[in-house]
Amino acid sequence: MAAGHLTIDLAAIQANWRALDAMTACPTGAVVKADAYGLGVDRVAPALAEAGARTFFIAQAQEGPALRRAIGLGLQVFVFSGHMEGDTDLIREFQLIPMLNSLEQVVRHFEALPGHPFGVQLDTGMNRLGMEPAEWAAVREIVPAGNALLIASHLACADDPGHPQNAAQLAVFREIAQEADAPLSLAATGGILLGPDYHFDLTRPGIGLYGGAPYSSADPVVKLDLPVIQLRDLDPGETVGYGASWTAARQSVIATVSAGYADGLIRALSGGASLWAGETPCPLAGRVSMDLITVDVTDLAEKPDALSILSKRQTIDDLADAAGTIGYEILTSLGPRYERSIRPKDAAS
Repeated sequence: MAAGHLTIDLAAIQANWRALDAMTACPTGAVVKADAYGLGVDRVAPALAEAGARTFFIAQAQEGPALRRAIGLGLQVFVFSGHMEGDTDLIREFQLIPMLNSLEQVVRHFEALPGHPFGVQLDTGMNRLGMEPAEWAAVREIVPAGNALLIASHLACADDPGHPQNAAQLAVFREIAQEADAPLSLAATGGILLGPDYHFDLTRPGIGLYGGAPYSSADPVVKLDLPVIQLRDLDPGETVGYGASWTAARQSVIATVSAGYADGLIRALSGGASLWAGETPCPLAGRVSMDLITVDVTDLAEKPDALSILSKRQTIDDLADAAGTIGYEILTSLGPRYERSIRPKDAAS
């Protein structure tokens, strides 16, 4: 038996892309790295293309073949990690556009693939990927900025609109990219929500497409229902699970559910999360284990065959809050054992 049933709503993904696109006066791309945040790039990317996305972003060149099989060769695909050693054949064959992050990558790209399209990634203060201003100033003697298809940077604190680093990074980006005769991109989902000063020539939403914060108006994209394997009656004082960490305070009914941290429902959910039976929350009882979760269903009028852990009542961010993490981790951790089904694309697409 599958650990559960994961429903992916392509129409919601399309609606989220259209809503974010409508917030800007420039083109809107789509980030589909990590197999479209774990939901399947083979289904998600074509749905986004039908909605209107013409530019896609992946993390590594190795993700390129699957994306190209999904969307064909007519749309732009940028690679955030740039031109890594060993990537040349993939970049050439699948017409990928590396975002060059260093002088080393510039030299590798120009020597291995002269004339092949490229972008440039600048570090404006996140200190993660991209050339710092001094390095970019030196590289510009070799790489005229106008030859790049895109010049981009990434905001570190866009999820916090009031954080002073947003304005600081914006100022740095404007300063180091001001003379570039190439399209500019600074805003992912959070940057889009910061307003038009951050939009430039292309935005590239990621988590907002998939129903996650900081885009609070996003349509939920996933529903996860978990089957109940067994129901057990407990007397007061009896304990549940590893470490005997939950003790029945009354006559209780415990449902053992098929899923666990091997399926992406991380152990940190223990003691803080609930599953749902319709409109009724049912708290976890004891620790999440590798393949099983135990849930207190005592107050349900009817004993359930299945319980929901992701739905409109409990989003990826709600579940993340219970685990002390972020929605990205919940979404991208969902494991391969779930039976997956797709709600169809919007008929308007």
